[in-house]
Amino acid sequence: MNDAAIRAHLDRAVRLAARGHGGVEPNPMVGCVIVSARGDTIAQGYHRRCGEAHAEIEALNAAGTRARGATAIVTLEPCAHRGRTGPCCDALLAAGITQLIYAVADPNAIAQGGAARLRAAGMIVRHFPHALASELTLPFRKRVATKLPWITAKWAQSIDGAIALASGESQWISGARSRAMVHRERGRVDAILTGIGTVLADNPRLTVRNARAMRTPWRIVFDPDAQLPLTAHLCDNSAPTVILVRARREATHDQEFDERVAALARVGVRAMELGAQDTLTDCMRALAASGIANVMVESGGGVIARLLREDLLDEAFVFIAPFLVGDDDAARGVRKLNPQVLADIPRARSLAARMRGADVLLHYRWRQQDEYHALRE
Repeated sequence: MNDAAIRAHLDRAVRLAARGHGGVEPNPMVGCVIVSARGDTIAQGYHRRCGEAHAEIEALNAAGTRARGATAIVTLEPCAHRGRTGPCCDALLAAGITQLIYAVADPNAIAQGGAARLRAAGMIVRHFPHALASELTLPFRKRVATKLPWITAKWAQSIDGAIALASGESQWISGARSRAMVHRERGRVDAILTGIGTVLADNPRLTVRNARAMRTPWRIVFDPDAQLPLTAHLCDNSAPTVILVRARREATHDQEFDERVAALARVGVRAMELGAQDTLTDCMRALAASGIANVMVESGGGVIARLLREDLLDEAFVFIAPFLVGDDDAARGVRKLNPQVLADIPRARSLAARMRGADVLLHYRWRQQDEYHALRE
């Protein structure tokens, strides 16, 4: 099989894998194609939900006895451990697969080693780097390497960068198709992060509406002074709500603050302490340890700037509406970043620009495609 054919099969495997977005996390999205000795596709599969069959198993089940003597082409190195499912490398051997081609080595110390085990068993194994597969697995690799969730910001703005009028009015800057996409993405993430300013201005629900919800996202509020009103929609218990508050210190004991935190706790709102200078990194790591793999940020410019300063922001979707505001006092998507020189500005990669109704959607990533790859690649 020549490189062009392998690349085409991996393109297909990546498209399959992407169907698992929102269902498989914290596992990686993985796709697999079983190819005959003549180069024909026999079967295919992808990892649909965490705890269910991995991509290789789904493809092997579809192939049946036709898998004997075939090649498995997979976006991520097959796992070598027994978790909720058995090792995929053992299933490939048992099915009679004679060659494995994989795009990305598994960075997870628990699961990695499948390629080496298959090679030791006599299977032909080839690592074939593939840009789309590397992009697909980047959120998983980042989570494994840093123990932090993958954090995606989204905002809608005018052509000249306003996310709200000076009066605070912002509904709606983006069009219906853009808003529908946001609700679909909400249903695929573990948590939605906003700031207390947004809550006080808009009283959002941060729930999934008019879209299929793969999961119920936590609602997380950057709220150092515990100002969340008890009457806010976020206190309605329709989803878990967490406020990120300033750390308590004996020297600055504040009884009113403690009373507000206690009152919110009584209606089911949990408080999590921020780090020194109200930093977010420790909170994000604690959330990841609680199973939060993906966070969507729907906030004003202050929270997004804070994420950028702490090098926490991974990705952004920016919806640009076809009008100008022309108001110096209008709110902006990012504020208070205050770089002193251009070299200090965090540079993103432009991944896509496409139309969403009348809006233009821009897609950016701050992580490089080759970051967090396993060293053995």
